[in-house]
Amino acid sequence: MTNPRILLEHYEIVPKKSLGQNFLHDPNALEKIATIAEIMPQDTVLEIGPGTGALTEVLAQRARHVIAVEVDTRLQPLLEARLGVYDNVVLMFADILETDVLKLVGSKPFSVVANLPYYITSAILRHLLENYRRPQKLVLTVQEEVAQRLVARPDDMSLLTVSVQFYGKARIAMKLNPAVFWPRPDVDSAVVVIETYDRPSINVPSSEAFFKVVRAGFSQKRKQLKNALGSGLGLSHEAAAGLLERAGIDPRRRAETVTLEEWAALTRVVG
Repeated sequence: MTNPRILLEHYEIVPKKSLGQNFLHDPNALEKIATIAEIMPQDTVLEIGPGTGALTEVLAQRARHVIAVEVDTRLQPLLEARLGVYDNVVLMFADILETDVLKLVGSKPFSVVANLPYYITSAILRHLLENYRRPQKLVLTVQEEVAQRLVARPDDMSLLTVSVQFYGKARIAMKLNPAVFWPRPDVDSAVVVIETYDRPSINVPSSEAFFKVVRAGFSQKRKQLKNALGSGLGLSHEAAAGLLERAGIDPRRRAETVTLEEWAALTRVVG
């Protein structure tokens, strides 16, 4: 019994919209995601949101260890029954945002596989990427709109884009039709791969200093940078314009047009 609708009915579980529960069940899509993740027999995989355990099973057949973290405790009997035959799977029922990831995975390198609801994507990415020891790779199923933001180029950048591209290289690996989920979502989805860098690809005094400047720049996205930066850093617009000019950035530009290298230059000027 692997059909998610039948499984959930058996356990008298109704999917919660508040948790963004759309369960991936298509066997071909599940195998493709595991293949994209390039899971090897010695690997440790952290799965966020195993749901009904369909992808967890596929991962368990490929990886040495799978640690699956699920926030919805209603799914505990279902997951324990389905995954109990796998001695390489550890189930944890907790909020990933309140979990010490490094304690979970230990000292070995690890990858993340996750089906992330829209409302929590940014928070989970920050939680994972801002750790001093980041996952080597993240394979994320997200709304296609979010996927496009993760891989955006200048002229369409966002705070989320800059955050992800500071820590790694993102690409869209494949798109998913709503029919591969149950309940069927109203939007298309995509699988994004983020391969993290050992260290940030740009030269900045610290990640804290960098993101302080970037957050200030995006604090008033529709305004010119001199206005947004000034307000965000508590400077006059004239002082902010001077910093931007020293960094080689036209103060009249908007944050979505600024490249990662330009943010780094501005961070070094701000000091």
